[in-house]
Amino acid sequence: MLNITKNRIDQFIKIDQFKSTQIFKEQKHYKVIRKIIWAFVLLVVLFLFLPWTQNIKGEGNVTTLKPNQRPQTIQTVIAGRIEKWYVNEGDYVKKGDTILFISEVKEDYLDPNLIENTGNQVKAKENAVVSYADKVKALESQMGAIQNEKNLKLKQAQNKLKQAYLKVQSDSIDFEATKTQLKISKTQYTRSVNLNKEGLKPMTDVEEKRMKLQETEAKIITQENKYITSKNEVLNATMELNRISAEYAEKNAKASSDKQTALSSQFDTEAQVNKLKNQYKNYQIRNGLYYITAPQDGYVNRALQSGIGETIKEGTSVVSIMPSKYDIAVETYIDPVDFPLINNGEKVRVWFDGWPTIVFSGWPDVSYGTFGGVIVAKENFISPNGKYRVLIAPDPKEKKWPKQLSIGAGTQTLALLNDVPIWFEIWRTLNGFPPNFYQPTTENTKK
Repeated sequence: MLNITKNRIDQFIKIDQFKSTQIFKEQKHYKVIRKIIWAFVLLVVLFLFLPWTQNIKGEGNVTTLKPNQRPQTIQTVIAGRIEKWYVNEGDYVKKGDTILFISEVKEDYLDPNLIENTGNQVKAKENAVVSYADKVKALESQMGAIQNEKNLKLKQAQNKLKQAYLKVQSDSIDFEATKTQLKISKTQYTRSVNLNKEGLKPMTDVEEKRMKLQETEAKIITQENKYITSKNEVLNATMELNRISAEYAEKNAKASSDKQTALSSQFDTEAQVNKLKNQYKNYQIRNGLYYITAPQDGYVNRALQSGIGETIKEGTSVVSIMPSKYDIAVETYIDPVDFPLINNGEKVRVWFDGWPTIVFSGWPDVSYGTFGGVIVAKENFISPNGKYRVLIAPDPKEKKWPKQLSIGAGTQTLALLNDVPIWFEIWRTLNGFPPNFYQPTTENTKK
């Protein structure tokens, strides 16, 4: 019936014998239907060659562009008991406004005069440091006095030793002179005895020389004793010199040991002072943590803790706040197969739940109710939902996004890629192939 071959079926079969053939052949309006069918087939074929814009679909929600503009919860830094609420849910608060007051529950901080008592301890320890420093100075002065006294004593002992040496020399000379006198006395005595025997000297002269010899012998013993005594004095003076050095070395060592002990106590007390100052500062800071304040301007969304007298632990979330000033954005999620085709700076079409929209995904120019967006960030790690997260900001070159948008509202997105024929897109979809690999333009890459 399509007349596309020379082997016609009517050469082998009489088609007139069939009722349907007779109907289509005899009635003219069936010929019109046949023409319509041909026209429709031709339109379908032409339609398959129309351009189609490949795209990547995503679903997400409205968020903020910067992390510090997103809803946040406020936690307590310390454990405590709720005493008073200063805000209600929905209230607007400024940065630093008090939201909640809690009281202390830990026994280490229950003393109402804790800061004052710690301050007094700091002052007492600081005074102890001053006392140890004064003691160190006194010991240093004592060591100086000991050294001066040692020098004087050493000079005195050295002078005494010198005198002893001089006395030894003097006694040695006297001793030698006495020995000479003894020799003379012996010679004179011998001469007198010989002269007396010859009758030239009287006996009285001999006796006189004998007495003089005896006196000289006695004198030499005395001089020898003096000489030995002088040498003993030299030894005593030397020992005294050594004793003075040892005595004052001991005194100096004791004073130096006391000084080091005082310095050790001073350094230990200084360490205690620093530790107490640290505690004192921590107590002051802790007192300021009893009042939980707003970190930025915003609205109180929800009180996560309630009641009076409820005990909360450190890090417990007590209230959530939505910042009052924020830059709107959209976070959308795409399939992993499409992730390599997404690049920062690419254009995206966005439409929001609650806004009337007519979307033709392949013909974005004829869509209605969509808004322009630009990809500003994409996560390189897959999200718990099995997709990749992409952050989209408003396109400044297109119309502004609605002011009535609320954070968390649902959104859908289309990332536009290459233009391909419709038949190619149908073939790609039926085979489950990803869109054509898309290389961003130079202009978008620079962004």
